[in-house]
Amino acid sequence: MEQKSLKFNFIMNALLTISSFIFPLITFPYISRILGPIGIGKVSFALSIISYFSVFAQLGIPIYGIRICAQVRDDKNELTRIAQELLTINLIMSAISYLLLFFSVIFIPKLQSDRLLYLVVSFTIILTSIGMEWLYKALEQYTYITIRSLIMKIIALIAMFLLVKKQSDYVIYGGLSVLAASLSNLLNFLNIHKFICLKPIGGYNFKRHLKPIFTFFAMSCATTIYTNLDNIMLGFIRNDEEVGFYNAAVKIKSILVGLVTSLGAVLLPRSAYYIEHNQQKEFFSITRKALAFVFIVACPLVIYFILFAEEVILFLSGEAFRGAILPMQYIMPTLLFIGITNILGMQILVPLGQERVVLESVVIGAIIDVLINWILIPDLGAVGAAIGTLVAEFVVLIVQYMKLKVYVTEIFREIHYGRICLAIFLSCIFSLWVKFLNISNFLILLISAFLYFTSYFLYLLLKKEEVVFEVWKNIISRIFSS
Repeated sequence: MEQKSLKFNFIMNALLTISSFIFPLITFPYISRILGPIGIGKVSFALSIISYFSVFAQLGIPIYGIRICAQVRDDKNELTRIAQELLTINLIMSAISYLLLFFSVIFIPKLQSDRLLYLVVSFTIILTSIGMEWLYKALEQYTYITIRSLIMKIIALIAMFLLVKKQSDYVIYGGLSVLAASLSNLLNFLNIHKFICLKPIGGYNFKRHLKPIFTFFAMSCATTIYTNLDNIMLGFIRNDEEVGFYNAAVKIKSILVGLVTSLGAVLLPRSAYYIEHNQQKEFFSITRKALAFVFIVACPLVIYFILFAEEVILFLSGEAFRGAILPMQYIMPTLLFIGITNILGMQILVPLGQERVVLESVVIGAIIDVLINWILIPDLGAVGAAIGTLVAEFVVLIVQYMKLKVYVTEIFREIHYGRICLAIFLSCIFSLWVKFLNISNFLILLISAFLYFTSYFLYLLLKKEEVVFEVWKNIISRIFSS
């Protein structure tokens, strides 16, 4: 199967990421003002609960499937066999997951009061299972993934403005959130015949997948704990309003994380392919560029959104969400931590078959997150949850780095930290004065962002920073060649 250009795949994934930024940027100011912190909190709490059942149904297949399918993508017969095996496992686990969810809604009082909401958002479980997104990513079908996702987001966007009119419409909002994120998986299933055979081909060997799947499953569970348990603990220990504050901060962080990790998502199948074909030089070359990309993109984002956290929250969510400003500032450094561990874990350790190291790191991170949440949430609420996430992500980074220290120390030394810091410092000088103008939050963000990021990348361009300079040359060449 012909490999597509990594640059093209990155552009497609970046476009998808930008759409994921624009969609909530348009909807969240409207939704947060209609539903308020409590309505947002109810939906966020429900989505967090369902995420556990979804992780159980997936059994680590979303990551494992990319790796194993990328390794055999040139053999359609074997690719079909593996895809059918993984889909069968997925469907069986989904049935079990729904059974467990049914009993949870019946016997847990906090879930009983919003049974309809949990039923609606639970559709994400079956839609994710039949979507086989891992197969499309393994085959690097990023054009299809991007176009399909954009169409679904536009449909959900229009429906959200038409259907969500009052605070009691939070169930509709929950359903539309599933529509935007998961309904496109139905199209995946309908189009899957283009890549594999649908008829059973026999010779199945389910047993070969069980050990790696359960390793990835444990890894996904641990990751889900410290990414979603914050909402759940806030909901049980404090209230839906605190969940709403925290969700406003996390939503912004999640959008930015997508931007920072967009390159890593594209590189996973290619890394697995290089390892399988013993192309070590190519493997470490893309790793070096990926880490440089993370530092260059994540560092300025962290500083900007800490400095302008108040304007961002008030613009996107309104005065009712002032309680989200401090949590957002605490949680922003995780952009850099997650970006680095995405490369160390998903691009280096997983393709090398060292997923147990990733598992160890996220288990430690999850334990630390639970302990800090348990101590801080009762008094600090959303701020305590943000601190727990910050510390947990940092610990995950340290554990993975120590395991790979011999391999990646030289790569980390090649990062131009001083150059990046100086560029950020100059950007702050050019943009901070905008905060003191007597203008709307939107204009403050518009002007400051333009000044901040333009000056940042212009400085790196003048210094001929490799990643920035390469992107600039490609843009210029395309302009003059068209």
